[in-house]
Amino acid sequence: MTYAIVLLIFIAYLLIANEHLTHINKATIAMFTGVVVWILYMSTATDFTLKMHGAEFAAFSQGAEQTSELVKQFIAQNVFVRYGADLCGIVLFLLATMNIVTVLNTNGCFDFITDVVRARSSRHLLWGLVGFTCLISVNLDNLSTTVLMLMIMRRIVQQTRWRMWIGSAIVIAANCGGATSVIGDITSLFVWTKGAITPTDFSAALALPCLVAIVVPTALIARALPEHIDLIRPTTIYRGDQSTLPLWQKVILLVVGLGGLWFIPTFHRITLLPPFLGALCVLGVLWVLHEIMNHRRIATDQPLTQSTDRQFQFASLQTIMYFAGIFLCVSAAIETGIMASISAWCDEWIHDIYVMSIAMGALSAVLDNIAVVLTAINIYPVASDITALSPALDPEYAQSFLENGQYWHLIIYSGCVAGCLLPIGNVCGYSLMKAEGVSVAWYARHIMPKVLVGWLLGLGVYFLVDLWLR
Repeated sequence: MTYAIVLLIFIAYLLIANEHLTHINKATIAMFTGVVVWILYMSTATDFTLKMHGAEFAAFSQGAEQTSELVKQFIAQNVFVRYGADLCGIVLFLLATMNIVTVLNTNGCFDFITDVVRARSSRHLLWGLVGFTCLISVNLDNLSTTVLMLMIMRRIVQQTRWRMWIGSAIVIAANCGGATSVIGDITSLFVWTKGAITPTDFSAALALPCLVAIVVPTALIARALPEHIDLIRPTTIYRGDQSTLPLWQKVILLVVGLGGLWFIPTFHRITLLPPFLGALCVLGVLWVLHEIMNHRRIATDQPLTQSTDRQFQFASLQTIMYFAGIFLCVSAAIETGIMASISAWCDEWIHDIYVMSIAMGALSAVLDNIAVVLTAINIYPVASDITALSPALDPEYAQSFLENGQYWHLIIYSGCVAGCLLPIGNVCGYSLMKAEGVSVAWYARHIMPKVLVGWLLGLGVYFLVDLWLR
């Protein structure tokens, strides 16, 4: 049954990677596969339970007769519930941050970006959009940032041809910027909640490599743009317009929203409560301020929403469902014991975290980086000390899997950056494909070489800094 589960997950990953060919939403495939593999797991649960949780099951059964019903009760109450709690925590966190973006965007808190970056010089426009994308993605998840910045870009740039180039730079900046923060990407959030990294160490380790991975492709993309591009004329707002908040109120909402997200790691460290509670707290405070500042419009039934492209509205929810499906697939694979076999094979035949990160980055480009990174995260456990790992591992290599070890840094870096080698390698790239009609062939010809140079240079920077700090 182990081989059947692994084969089914592998087929699902292939279908996910070829969503642009099959036209079947990858969230659907992931959710369906996640449910099916757990059904298959439950059908032969006795063997897996005795293999993976023998002592726990013995304590649970208390000498009772071993039946399939008792085994299923044990899995539901002791095994699956732990995965369910982890999944619900991350989903609630993502829902909270996405609603924070909605509240801020509804009140026009990001409108200033349009005015700041608007310039006839294509290079000034490009660097302005990339800079804001990087800064926002550090605080928000990269998909919400990408959707937001693509909408801002569409309000400024007139020609689809140049939107394809600039949109590609936005996708790269959102993924790389999100990789520098524990709350900026789903994978880094998961690694943090797993206890493999701490926020300060993680950001310090990946800030410089991710900056290189942003600057190099953006500089190369800037060379491909003309000196000036046609812009859409801005809409004039008359003086008596009461549909928008005053500037000072927008600043307050923006500071509370983004500043509150920065406080979440501190909230977690002080209270030891899950990060999603901190995100919900920020959302609650922001929502109260929103109601107070808009009480007149609410009382007169004036609309409080800004027009958005319908194709963006469901992207975030689909990503959450996709993550949930992949999480179910990976958790089922863990319970079969296949992850331990993979880690043993890597230790014997690869035995180098840089080679593993490059291989995983290459897979992230053709598959989806969320699926690849979540799998890589769960291959190895987070070790409290070297003695908890296999005694056959040499100490220097084994240190990579301790808390804040290089392995956790590199899988996030390679997954997020190398996932931009092709638009099918990340959810932000899919948003670009749907928004601007970017094809895989065009992206591979024009953007992939630039991302490849930035990824490898950033990896070299990480190696040199790590070597210097030893």
